[in-house]
Amino acid sequence: MPPVIEEEIERLAPGESPEVLSRIVHHDPSSLARITRVALQYLRGPRSENVEAVQTRARHEMVRLERGLIILEVIVGIAPLLGLIGAVSGLVHVFSHLGLSSGASDTRQIALGIAEALNATVFGLSIAVPTLIGFTYFSRKVEVMSVETETLVVELINKLYYGRSSREFETTKARSKTDLPFPTPVA
Repeated sequence: MPPVIEEEIERLAPGESPEVLSRIVHHDPSSLARITRVALQYLRGPRSENVEAVQTRARHEMVRLERGLIILEVIVGIAPLLGLIGAVSGLVHVFSHLGLSSGASDTRQIALGIAEALNATVFGLSIAVPTLIGFTYFSRKVEVMSVETETLVVELINKLYYGRSSREFETTKARSKTDLPFPTPVA
């Protein structure tokens, strides 16, 4: 979250011109800047249209922020399964040697099969657990950023539309509708 944009949104007085904010977000590559640019771009239209445009852009930004999380989520799901495959393979190894031979050599083969199963399980879990920690951390970070961005953008829109009446936009809409030519019915 760029502190310069955050500070400018908080500094902006209700009804004040967002000229400084517009200059700040113009070249900023952050998600907050892109959402703010949309809010400023739709400033001349009705508040509802502005809010809708901002929500659409915010959803796009969320998808962008969550893009890398899918990889972590897949790894968290697959790693224990790979460990399970190894564990099953080790147990198959154990049981295949139980049926083939008898005597003292059986215990060595059984131990090797059990070791294979346990090593595969440890391998799968050693990948899954740190990945799950990373996935949880970054998911939470994206969620917090989303809430902070939403709060700032709602504050910005409230300040930008402060003192404006909805009638101001209704008369503009009514005028634009009467200016349109109506098609004449064909008999």
